[in-house]
Amino acid sequence: MKRQTILFALALGASSIWAQQATVSGPDNQLKVEVSVDNGNPFYSVTYKGKTILEKSPLGFVADIGDFSKGMTYVEQKSCSIEEDYKLDRIKHSEVKYRANELTVTLENADKKPIEVTFRVSDNDIAFRYGMPRYGETGSIVIEKEATGFDFPSYTTVFLTPQSTPMIGWKRTKPSYEEEYITDAPLTTRSQFGEGFTFPGLFRIGNDGWALVSETGVDSRYCASHLSDATPEGLFTIAFPMPEENNGNGTVTPGLALPGITPWRTITVGDNLKPIVETTVPWDVVKPLYTSEHTYQYGKGTWSWLVWQDASINYDDQVKFIDLAATMGFKYTLIDSWWDKNIGYDRMEELIKYAQSKNVDVFLWYSSSGYWNDIIQGPINKMDNPI
Repeated sequence: MKRQTILFALALGASSIWAQQATVSGPDNQLKVEVSVDNGNPFYSVTYKGKTILEKSPLGFVADIGDFSKGMTYVEQKSCSIEEDYKLDRIKHSEVKYRANELTVTLENADKKPIEVTFRVSDNDIAFRYGMPRYGETGSIVIEKEATGFDFPSYTTVFLTPQSTPMIGWKRTKPSYEEEYITDAPLTTRSQFGEGFTFPGLFRIGNDGWALVSETGVDSRYCASHLSDATPEGLFTIAFPMPEENNGNGTVTPGLALPGITPWRTITVGDNLKPIVETTVPWDVVKPLYTSEHTYQYGKGTWSWLVWQDASINYDDQVKFIDLAATMGFKYTLIDSWWDKNIGYDRMEELIKYAQSKNVDVFLWYSSSGYWNDIIQGPINKMDNPI
């Protein structure tokens, strides 16, 4: 991976208006973000090719150590440009050339506690996040709620899937991110369950463009988020998990050691859908957390459950699908749930050896459920916690 960063400081202007706002554009100057502080409230707005994509949208959060969503003061800004080349061995591009301009704005709350808001803007993508220093003896923080919002023009229509009410549906596994999308619906359409919408969300800003809103860089230090329902004015905000999710196990408010950073919120913008389909922003702004011990290769495979369902998870039918993979020249077969009971561990070893004799490798299904819902399809209780 090659990374070249060119750092330069932007001096603050003399006027109070300039001191309360900053602008960053993508390398081709078509995608533009403006950050401002208005009566103590931090905002950002987005335009693309001169057309409004996001109106003034709120920034900030409320934490156990203070309110960073209002009473804020603009302190300083700094900028840099980023050039990064990296490789992906799957997904959309094998060779990625990421070029972006970065703006970091420092804001201070009423208690003189600073935060940084960092925006990275490429030709079609925006990513932004918050950074917090250590505050003297205070070495940890709990984010109670985010003010982070996305305020689309009133003529925007939406392509969104609702966030389900927790602990309902099959074996009490919801939300499982498998609800039906509403398509080209009015901006303020309420979600089916009243719990907002799941990432990613697609927005059509009339004839002016498209925007895909999502997040990346979520790890064990922060929760995955979703979008709230829109206000009557068309403002969506970041929503945290519901307390009842996971059968109430775990906290719904993220805690961070300080200094700390939040995940990136991402907005992909275009005047057509091509930039959205082709975006690599989920990988552009993050680095791999770990190096894999093995080199994983992907390819075609067979899967009995797709056509014969649960009844096919037995030794003889799996032999047939291994033979089918070998005949088709496929590299893999997937053996779905219940193999631990219907075939058994001893015969599975025999079955896998047979597959390998046919130059077919085997994927085995495991359940990531166990301690929080009612799933009995095995193997269970083996991949349901981080350890």
